[in-house]
Amino acid sequence: MVYLDTSSLLKLVWLEAESEAVADRVSREDTVLVSSLTELESVVQITAAHLRGDYSLARSRRLRKELDELLDSAPFERRALSGEVFKLSMIQHSRYGITGFCRTLDRLHLAAMQELGVNHLITNDTHLATTARVLGFVAETPV
Repeated sequence: MVYLDTSSLLKLVWLEAESEAVADRVSREDTVLVSSLTELESVVQITAAHLRGDYSLARSRRLRKELDELLDSAPFERRALSGEVFKLSMIQHSRYGITGFCRTLDRLHLAAMQELGVNHLITNDTHLATTARVLGFVAETPV
């Protein structure tokens, strides 16, 4: 079982250099957890791309539909997060201050992993991968 963050999930929806590597890596898992945080952040990124002019409104809607269809298929499993994730994030931040370069959403992803009881992360965000390793998680960056 692995946790998939937004940077890798989006590579499965729109084509980028690492898309094939992420798809290959995900295909080898029985269960890929996608938290409500990852799903929200992905939808926000799709909307932001439209608002920047990267996609038409119609294309943005198709991407959101593709995202929903992807998350409803194997091996993906959507998982809701509780408000406890914020407390866990603060505890991680307090214990591991050396990871000060870690952004807020990244900290929340790491807390989500703890809440969901998963130790393995697939991410294309090198800062998140580095911090995950400091916290004792296994982090892969498919390229």
